[in-house]
Amino acid sequence: MSTLTPTPAGAAPAAPGRSTVLGGRTGILALTFVHARIILLETFRIPAALIGSLVFPGLSLLFFVVPQRTVADNPEFATQAVIALSVFALMSNSLFSFGLNISANREQPWDPYLRTLPVPGISRVLGQIFSTGLMGLVSILPVIAIGALFTAAEASVLGILAGLVALGISALPFMFIGISIGYSMSSKAAIAVVQIVMFGLAFAGGLFLPPYLFADWLDTVSKFLPSRQAREFVIWAVQGGELEPWVWIGILVWTAVTFALALLLFRRDEGRRYH
Repeated sequence: MSTLTPTPAGAAPAAPGRSTVLGGRTGILALTFVHARIILLETFRIPAALIGSLVFPGLSLLFFVVPQRTVADNPEFATQAVIALSVFALMSNSLFSFGLNISANREQPWDPYLRTLPVPGISRVLGQIFSTGLMGLVSILPVIAIGALFTAAEASVLGILAGLVALGISALPFMFIGISIGYSMSSKAAIAVVQIVMFGLAFAGGLFLPPYLFADWLDTVSKFLPSRQAREFVIWAVQGGELEPWVWIGILVWTAVTFALALLLFRRDEGRRYH
């Protein structure tokens, strides 16, 4: 004997299993992977969009570091150069993926439609983070391959694993900066701003030139930037040594401030367009 639950007047009957799919942790996780898969499919349908993230960091190592045999043949300097350009690869991928995708999606009618669906917003955010994180890991593979083949860079297996964890932690401020750009301006403006932010942080943060070549004033300013802090944090994770307090304090502060800014701009955008 079966028991039927009456449907409230005016409400559409629920499809079998719908509440199981959309509700609870299992449903959120499943929808997160659906969003991540769709975002990756959209990205891979335009291969040219991957060139900047996948090719440029590797080319930078090939053209700027490999020919300088003083650096390339020194295990310590070569390893730090590979780490710096790995940070750059993850940073550029985070800024472009979040900044440009969010700003472009806000201009499409598909994005408001998605917000009307009974899907938790956290699944969309996590889907974007997972897809961007996967692309970030892929983007550092050419850097590691070129570093292993043409330089004296070296690291233990444990050091590489610790470096990957440090890369993931230090990438959080760049993701939140990208989200803030995406929710605060149009796609045309976001392209220019992302490029200015990316190259500014890369040069001033010691990702293209080692900080010991900086002038004193630039070295002081550089220590306040998330790119310099990420570089030093990953180098410490891979090569060991002493971790200066300004590195981890800076990462915590940048993460908290940029997260608050991204949340504020997200709510402002939602308030302007949906209330």
